[in-house]
Amino acid sequence: MFTFLSPQSIEAIHNATLRIMNETGVVINHAGARDMLTANGARIEKNRVLIPPELVEKCIASAGKKVSIRGRGGATKNLGDGNLYFHNLGGARDVLDPVSGTKRLANVQDVADAARLLDALENCHTITPFFTPCDVPGDLMSLAMYRHAMPNTVKPLQGPGVQYPAETRAAVRMAEVIGTPSEVLTLAVSPVSPLTIPNHEVDAIFEIARLGIAFGALPCPTAGATAPMSIAGALAQQNAETLMCVVLTQLVNPGLPIIYCGRLAMMEARTGVSVWGGAELALASAGTVGLGHRYGFAVNVYGFSTNAHSLDLQNGFERGLNAAIPALAGADELSGIGEMEAGISGSFAQMVADNEFAGSVLRMKRGFDVNDDSLALELFSPVMDGSRNFLGQKHTMKYLRAGEVFLTKFSERGTWETWEKEGRPELAKRAQAEAERILRDHRVEPLEEKQEKELDKILVAAEEEMKKK
Repeated sequence: MFTFLSPQSIEAIHNATLRIMNETGVVINHAGARDMLTANGARIEKNRVLIPPELVEKCIASAGKKVSIRGRGGATKNLGDGNLYFHNLGGARDVLDPVSGTKRLANVQDVADAARLLDALENCHTITPFFTPCDVPGDLMSLAMYRHAMPNTVKPLQGPGVQYPAETRAAVRMAEVIGTPSEVLTLAVSPVSPLTIPNHEVDAIFEIARLGIAFGALPCPTAGATAPMSIAGALAQQNAETLMCVVLTQLVNPGLPIIYCGRLAMMEARTGVSVWGGAELALASAGTVGLGHRYGFAVNVYGFSTNAHSLDLQNGFERGLNAAIPALAGADELSGIGEMEAGISGSFAQMVADNEFAGSVLRMKRGFDVNDDSLALELFSPVMDGSRNFLGQKHTMKYLRAGEVFLTKFSERGTWETWEKEGRPELAKRAQAEAERILRDHRVEPLEEKQEKELDKILVAAEEEMKKK
């Protein structure tokens, strides 16, 4: 594991965070939250709640540090167990076809297809509902994402981002259809940058904590716009936005498991666009890992992310930077499989390509062994006395089988002549063809008919409840 921030730098950001929360404060107008916070030592000044360091430290200490999520197929992923896991982007609006260069609004069928495709990809370890379906009412988008992803994967399925308590309750009722909600569901809420939690989000956080669902605050500040332009200052703010949510959860339900998340992006000064692809984002993610681990939390940050609109050179190098650097920093989970265009769109071909990229990152993370066998000293003399190559050595096959070289499926590693003979196939076309093959052939164990009916019933009831909010 590489250290991108020194312990002294991490402590400096942590101390700056405590000062932000105690001296600047956070905007929380929710009467119940204010009463609870002031009863625990917070103060009210102007329109902000000032949270004392001792309360923040107490809530960090009480929070659950390990998060387990189980799929309906039985597989369980334990975030924070020392392994690196990958999951996909959640909530893309558009479906992009990188072969034709066209895109369209996503629908419910795309949600189902994406979950089924991701279910088949071995390096996507947990799944988040991928697309935001535009063919359902706006209030139901998050719940529709979860409902239509659920029948199409047996992998651990993390819940969508929620904003309202009614969404939270409905998501938990849906989770009950396949298991114990605290075992098969996680939920996230995104506070508003800078340093604000609207009333309805406070209610959602309270409901998540009350129901005992593992929680990830998902702040998404943009440095230069909704956070300081400096990475250090923006990290301190992002940390404060995360910890203010942690405080709320722990005051309601001490011990609630927390996933420490960060989605800090940088502003492109020439356009104002949020940049998801630069080296700065990778550094911010590495800093987020350092902070989260300082508190003992499992950390989820950007992995595969880009502003690119196609599977091109920019896409490749941005994804490589944004995955490799936080992976080497010790991230527990990297997001972004299938992401394109700063999260606005996603691509089935990109999902397949990212599965291979994730395999490369995992290979890089594993490193290599140095021992008597791997140093191969006893091979040199016989090889030099004989064929002068190592092809026929059992040692060669042993290390090939052990994965010393990651064998890619889509990367071009043949000769120019072979590539020309095959029609100069591009990675995008190969990946798109593989995605189409998987969607034709891959089958997921279906839910029972009564489970499908129950999910539909919950969605209808949620629609009625959301109308009253």
